[in-house]
Amino acid sequence: MSIADIRKEYSLKTLNEADVFADPMQQFEKWWQEAIESKIEEVNAMTLATSTAEGKPSARIVLLKGIDRNGFIFFTNYHSHKGNQIEENPFVSLVFFWKELERQIRVEGSVSKVTTEESDAYFGSRPEGSRIGAWASPQSRVIASREVIEENVIELGKSFANKEIDRPPHWGGYIVMPNLLEFWQGRNSRLHDRIQYTYKDAAWKIERLAP
Repeated sequence: MSIADIRKEYSLKTLNEADVFADPMQQFEKWWQEAIESKIEEVNAMTLATSTAEGKPSARIVLLKGIDRNGFIFFTNYHSHKGNQIEENPFVSLVFFWKELERQIRVEGSVSKVTTEESDAYFGSRPEGSRIGAWASPQSRVIASREVIEENVIELGKSFANKEIDRPPHWGGYIVMPNLLEFWQGRNSRLHDRIQYTYKDAAWKIERLAP
């Protein structure tokens, strides 16, 4: 089978303007709960796209770790490639794709760091190995071999033995505060349903997009 021959018809559900909430975060919460109930593996995986000040893009998968009325929260190394790009350009995009429900959600907005208290609280909830790993890895930097990380983990394990593993100052959370969300429901013949929310004049505007 050639790549061009790979296709799937979508027919599980529909999405109409009359069916959505006025607030896109409420709509996200509804779809999120349905995704949770569907027992989708790594349901919180999302693509995070960042770019340099000049607009050179970069994308990778990260894990959603919190949702509140203001936006979407994830955690990472502030000195990583994505952290450096966020420092240059505080506008990002997220994509959730739940193929089991034939659904996609796009998010665009600004990003900023969460409070130190929020970062400390989440870091403290992580398994010990993950906390040590945050110290051991100079994320996104070139290293000579895998052994560099493994040796760092061993040495840090010794130094943190019987001690509290505090959060590294270079590691913490970001919140993506949306000004656009698009909810995509797969339909037959690629005639998908697309409902877009845009924030203008202190209110959310709902529109249908052509598939």
